[in-house]
Amino acid sequence: MTDDQAYRGLSPQQVTEYRENGYTTGDGLFPPETFAALKAHFERKLDDLPVGERPEDMDVPHFTDPELFRWLLDPGVLDVVESVIGPDIALFTSHFFCKPAGDGKSVPWHTDGYFWREMIEPAAQAMTIWLAIDPSTLENGCMKVIPGSHRGGDGHYRPVTDDNSVFDEELDQSQIDPAKAVPVQLRPNQYSIHSGALVHSSEVNRSTLRRCGYTMRYMSTSIRFNDALIGDKHQIFLARGRDLAGNVYADPTRAHLELIEARGPGQRFVGAKR
Repeated sequence: MTDDQAYRGLSPQQVTEYRENGYTTGDGLFPPETFAALKAHFERKLDDLPVGERPEDMDVPHFTDPELFRWLLDPGVLDVVESVIGPDIALFTSHFFCKPAGDGKSVPWHTDGYFWREMIEPAAQAMTIWLAIDPSTLENGCMKVIPGSHRGGDGHYRPVTDDNSVFDEELDQSQIDPAKAVPVQLRPNQYSIHSGALVHSSEVNRSTLRRCGYTMRYMSTSIRFNDALIGDKHQIFLARGRDLAGNVYADPTRAHLELIEARGPGQRFVGAKR
């Protein structure tokens, strides 16, 4: 896919793959100079990470850094999103998920919708663009998916006891067939798109290579955001089109420090992780 093609959304083949498998992949989400600017922006944020905070925990950075809307609301990105959810789009959340070399944490098998169930309804219909900032490979803990699993339900979850995991819950292993897992290996500026109902995971990073991706998560404005329950800790933003569900949208031109403060210590994650 060329840079110009990326700004016309997904191809019919990619849309078919997304519908059938619950995910698809693409090249060159941004023009090279735009991607380079995003990567440099991330590196500055990583350098400024507070002492003791894990780089996997760089959740909702757009709440305190409105400059990120330059990329989150990029017309080319929204063209890609529109290809699978239609023209009325809300930005749900974003997250720099960075696994440092040597001790990057794992993410157990899960669906995103399970962790979003109190925030949006129906949660499974939201989707994620996973943009590779670094190479994402088997060696450094790339995402693995179970194709077609988006047609199932959330399944049964159990507690996680692994200290290397970013979650405290995971899908019961009896519901997972590892032989069906497909690694999603990406070069920088390549991306994957997956459904909120897709079963996926990623392993620890014991390699000498960092693995960072920027997850940009969107939903149709026909999905209802539970503002009454969680609006003090999270907000959504109108990205394109019009509201279809009576949602309240936050202002993308200013920082929303009050949302971070309301989460409190140890409550950085309100959405699903990767």
